[in-house]
Amino acid sequence: MPHQALIKPADVVAQTENWLEKAVIGLNLCPFAKAVQVKKQIRYVVSEATTPETLLEDLVKELETLAEANPEQIETTLLIHPMVLNDFLDFNDFLDVADTALQELDLDGQLQIASFHPDYQFAGTEHDDIDNYTNRSPYPTLHLLREESIDRAVEAFPEAESIYEKNIETMRKLGHEGWRRLFSNYGKK
Repeated sequence: MPHQALIKPADVVAQTENWLEKAVIGLNLCPFAKAVQVKKQIRYVVSEATTPETLLEDLVKELETLAEANPEQIETTLLIHPMVLNDFLDFNDFLDVADTALQELDLDGQLQIASFHPDYQFAGTEHDDIDNYTNRSPYPTLHLLREESIDRAVEAFPEAESIYEKNIETMRKLGHEGWRRLFSNYGKK
């Protein structure tokens, strides 16, 4: 991880957008992501938090912002936090704190939080299993989503429950070398 003084928010957003375009949209890991990206309805927020407590403050602010925003303007938020929770187990533990905040704000049922991390690891997998790469992002990221949007997307995509299995199949076909090639020319489209 780069020294925090060297982390520039614009670079963090650019790397995250690159990952979103090449992996999430390019590999069709989320069939709903392209529309909100094309319509520029994704809010990218780079947290300067260096402690979980400060990140929680940023999370609460972003949950409130998304809940109050017009979905035509902000459909979803990526809260990227490059300087805190870089250890996946710490990040994973924080997800309980994040869900508690959602409930305390009475936003449970209105919003939900998905998670992405450079070292993401599903239970029952080995660290380097390619299956984990479906949720691997350049930086630790909390994805804030509207439940209403998820419901609409599921209606439009009746086989939504099969997305996870299709993603695993995609990653297994791509393999580690394919993943590296996907990002080997960062900055080039």
